Amino acid sequence: MTTETHSTGPSSGSDFAVARDRLLAEPGRAGAERRRALAGLADGWLAGLYAAAGAPPGTALVAVGGYGRGELSPRSDLDVLLLHEGRIDRELPERIWYPVWDGGAALDHSVRTLAEARAVAGEDLKAQLGLLDARHLAGDAELTARLRSAVLADWREGAPGRLPELRELCSERAERHGELSFLLEPDLKEAKGGLRDVAALNAIAATWLADAPRDGLEEAAARLADVRDALHLTTGRATERLGLHDQDQVAAELGLLDADILLRQVYEAARTISYAGDVTWRAVGRVLAARGRGRRRLPFLGNGRAAAGRGVVERRPLAEGVVEQDGEAVLAQTARPAQDPVLPLRAAAAAAQAGLTVSHATVRRLAAETRPLPVPWPDEAREQLVTLLGAGEAAVPVWEAYEAEGLITRLLPDWERVRCRPQRNAVHRWTVDRHLVETAVKAAAMTRRVARPDLLLVAALLHDIGKGWPGDHSEAGEVIVRDVAVRMGFDKDDTETLALLVRHHLTLVDTATRRDPDDPATVALITRTVGALPHLELLHALTEADATATGPAAWSSWRASLVEGLVDRAAAQLGCVAAGWSGGRLADGEPTAEQERLAVEAAATGAPALSLLAHAAAAADPERPEPMGVSLTLAIPDQPGLLGTVAGVLALHRLTVRAAGLRELDPVGAGPVLLLSWTVAAEYGELPEAARLRADLRRALDGSLDVARKLAERDAAAPRRRGIPTPPPVVTVAPGASSSSATILEVRAHDAPGLLHRIGRALDTAGVRVRTAHVSTLGAEAVDAFYLTDADGRPLTPEAAREVAAAVQAGI
Repeated sequence: MTTETHSTGPSSGSDFAVARDRLLAEPGRAGAERRRALAGLADGWLAGLYAAAGAPPGTALVAVGGYGRGELSPRSDLDVLLLHEGRIDRELPERIWYPVWDGGAALDHSVRTLAEARAVAGEDLKAQLGLLDARHLAGDAELTARLRSAVLADWREGAPGRLPELRELCSERAERHGELSFLLEPDLKEAKGGLRDVAALNAIAATWLADAPRDGLEEAAARLADVRDALHLTTGRATERLGLHDQDQVAAELGLLDADILLRQVYEAARTISYAGDVTWRAVGRVLAARGRGRRRLPFLGNGRAAAGRGVVERRPLAEGVVEQDGEAVLAQTARPAQDPVLPLRAAAAAAQAGLTVSHATVRRLAAETRPLPVPWPDEAREQLVTLLGAGEAAVPVWEAYEAEGLITRLLPDWERVRCRPQRNAVHRWTVDRHLVETAVKAAAMTRRVARPDLLLVAALLHDIGKGWPGDHSEAGEVIVRDVAVRMGFDKDDTETLALLVRHHLTLVDTATRRDPDDPATVALITRTVGALPHLELLHALTEADATATGPAAWSSWRASLVEGLVDRAAAQLGCVAAGWSGGRLADGEPTAEQERLAVEAAATGAPALSLLAHAAAAADPERPEPMGVSLTLAIPDQPGLLGTVAGVLALHRLTVRAAGLRELDPVGAGPVLLLSWTVAAEYGELPEAARLRADLRRALDGSLDVARKLAERDAAAPRRRGIPTPPPVVTVAPGASSSSATILEVRAHDAPGLLHRIGRALDTAGVRVRTAHVSTLGAEAVDAFYLTDADGRPLTPEAAREVAAAVQAGI
């Protein structure tokens, strides 16, 4: 038995209080050094009280919890265990505790044998977590060492059962106290991303099953502890809630300029801790799931990863260079980040659309190896950003992972100014940057309401980008978004639309609630502002997304009805196409020489003629990033079901349709030839050879290749991961847009493999002819228009058009 008793501390409670106040007043003493000094001061005092109490052999005084870790803030409790081997004098604990109470110190105490301590820990998770940090203060050091060894062994042995319990405890705490990263009056200890989560991460590491990403974690925990120290000093209380009325004083105590800088530092620290927790809990989940499947214990590898066993790891392709593994998106073995600047956005979009996040190791590799995007961005980069935003809620964890490694500010340098910026308005639930992401989440559910979902999503992401600059944030944002849109590669018209949306994102709600909606001048103000119905659609959806993302107080049924009424009046005044379609048109100009050549070949041979060409820019400059797809031009003698058949063959070859157009030509007067102009991209891997594609088209057209059956067999053999929830498709007839020669059917839907094939089959089954088609895929959203006639070439009757719309709706 080794007995250690150090009594170099204060001899009384008043001496301790004086010594503590003197220590706290020492200039230059702050941070972790001061917390250790406070713990050392308390150690000496308690050891002296233990010795003065006449504690017998076979007892030990042990610090546990935060005090056990040596993290003693100015007003923290002293959490102490009196450990003994059997019977002790009942008055012994009181001889130790009473002087502490008399000295005004807060004390959390217990008296137990080693067996009792282990039993309590086995029943009470919080008690077990506290004992993991046990530290010897006085008495029998061997007894304390036995306690530490036993508790740690119990924790590791019981980890498969205790870790899910700990995760549930953390989740419940986060539900009660919210996310520290966004709260105006956060609880530094209990909120998600707070000091309790740091203790939980250390407990997980003690199991040897997983560990948290350590980069920046220690510094983030120290920053929160420093803020808590300053809060204790300025309030004189053991409080963990950083109230609005205390923030200026706390900032001054820490030498910061103002409370906004204080909150930004708190938010940044909390995000580091929160992200580390997310990564670690995913690692824990993988390890426990592997155990549950009967696999051997997985050795810990560090950095939140465990070995995956020696068997074959299942990897499912998600996109070019991206695969799914163990429930996360990771890089394919063939991926080359240094040569593929679009890869970070492609990986993010693929992960979010599949309802996954990107693995921590992958995000770090992308941050380290990927070179910046060229300016302007390649088409694919812009489309992948829109696809990411269109995933809605599933985009948030991906965005957070990228933000944690600095990838977001690399993509969008202007993001740094709004990152972690607090909003001192009780209506707002989020920081500025998270509000922008949440607005995009809300907008993703409204993409069926607009003809340009890509512009809606990007405007939602950037509408408050001007906050943090002098003056009106809408005016500043308009200037910034013009520059950002050009860098992203939007054309002049789209840039002007984005600028209009950002400049006027508050106009509808301000006008509807502050002016008479029945006054013609009010309606005229809106029509002059937006100029066209598609802009009004976009502004209406952005207004609602912005308000609902702000918080429940910012949007009510009353506000919604006022805005909707104003929008209806403005739409009537604009007198535009009833359904809002702005992209459909009957004429596409004269066919090119290449298109005419293919049409003549198809008419002469009676077989499909095609060309598969890279875009001219890419062909001229091999070093330039690839555009979003290649051009595929098909000329085929007209016959029923062509659109669906050709789209099905493209789906079989895993080609995604980014844009398509269909028109009729009669080059030699021998009958119509359908000319289909496509922009396609390989879902992953290489593009198919033109000869193979032509052969499969011929087989599909002559009936020897059953496209629908082949697609069904492939899907049955390798079912796709169930994707994210998406808004239901919308199929409408646009009577105001329909011409005297055709009926326009509009389809707005979430893009998916074989979508155009299913639409074409539904139209063919309905017995209508597709005279012209305009197909666009904007991010992950399909916005298509089909010009339909009956078998005699006449527009559809209203009743027939409604039946066709219903059939297409059911077929997709």
